Amino acid sequence: MTMPAGLRGADETAGGAAPRGATRAVGVKPRPLAPESVASLAETFKVLGDPTRVRILDALSRSELCVSDLASRLGLSESAVSHQLRLLRSTRLVRPRRAGRQVFYALDDQHIVGLFAQGLEHVEERGPAVRPGRR
Repeated sequence: MTMPAGLRGADETAGGAAPRGATRAVGVKPRPLAPESVASLAETFKVLGDPTRVRILDALSRSELCVSDLASRLGLSESAVSHQLRLLRSTRLVRPRRAGRQVFYALDDQHIVGLFAQGLEHVEERGPAVRPGRR
């Protein structure tokens, strides 16, 4: 079976064959992550694990919005939205922009757009997930 070029290991793409039976993770760094990176990455995924925050990110992936517009679109109180935005800002998933007395929020950068898009693609390609403890 031929593997797509983007998924081949360095030995395979350079013309050499990988050792028989060897598996190689593509794109994995040779050294383990630093403890600070592990903690930051785990915190980012923890923050992404809340359905309300995912809904906020979804809305912000479409356009920049203020708290009142987010609250209206999501059927939440402004206080609840502000609380969630504070968590999203602390992990640099969203960024504020002040315009006079109003503050507008957007996804922080293209990495967040890509992370959100890849996560969505991942869950949609497999269909509904089975919850732990349920069958």
